Amino acid sequence: MSKLNIFGILGILLLGSAMMSAQASRTWVSGVGDDANPCSRTAPCKTFAGAISKTAPGGEIDALDPGGFGALTITKSITIDGGGGQVASVLVAGTNGIVVAASNGDVVILRNLRFNGLRGAGNANAGLDGIKFLSGSSLIIDKCEIFGFNNNGVEISLGGSGQAWVTNTNIQNIGGTGVSATTTAGVVTVGIENVRVELSNKGFESGNHSRVTVQSALVQNASIGGQADGDAILTANASDFDLNGTGLQAGPGGGTVLASNNQVAYNTNGFNNNGGSSFQTYGNNRLHDNTNATVGAITAAPAPQ
Repeated sequence: MSKLNIFGILGILLLGSAMMSAQASRTWVSGVGDDANPCSRTAPCKTFAGAISKTAPGGEIDALDPGGFGALTITKSITIDGGGGQVASVLVAGTNGIVVAASNGDVVILRNLRFNGLRGAGNANAGLDGIKFLSGSSLIIDKCEIFGFNNNGVEISLGGSGQAWVTNTNIQNIGGTGVSATTTAGVVTVGIENVRVELSNKGFESGNHSRVTVQSALVQNASIGGQADGDAILTANASDFDLNGTGLQAGPGGGTVLASNNQVAYNTNGFNNNGGSSFQTYGNNRLHDNTNATVGAITAAPAPQ
């Protein structure tokens, strides 16, 4: 090999090493930043997309001040934190807010963010999904506001096993489902706690190969508050499903619902087994002022051990 080739290879290696070392464990974005900056605290970037390439895997992007920081596709472990008490916004039309397409073993955390899909009268080009989880091991969504999307607030649609948590989050004015989960292989497990869904087609949906647990949630003004179908299981505990077409539903096409300690009121149908595999209640739910308290086969759950 010639000296010229050796020096060329060494140059490429050194350049790659320099680029790797340039990635910081913490970067910053600002409403008055510039993506040409190094994304440091004193020279922040303008968008999440500009900052992510300068952030090391497992690192964190933080918002310094209010701003609209743009749509993003995430392909590695990272935390994005909008900070408390300010507007750190992802405002999109005709596309998704944040897409998580990471690798096995990657963990993504989204905290203190506002997603606006611009859905409203006269807008035919609203956002699709607020957050779309396509691949990766774990997704954590905490203290977020998601509203105005034509499809789903949180769409979990994996091709293998994974897990997700949605906590302390409000989801409003959604054309599809507040939180939807399914996978084509393996099992996806989802924990939902302190989540409010208002004005949607469905509040929560546990689809094929998913196990969704809902705790201390509120769903109002939906066609269906919570649904399990296929081979999925939806467990709902200590939550409110009010003013909907149906409070909780198993089916169609399979699905198991386990209901405990919920309030289900002012719906057309309280509990509905609409072709589900099973709808089981622990007998401690509060059903009142529904047009039909129960529809279909509702059975007693096994006694606690």
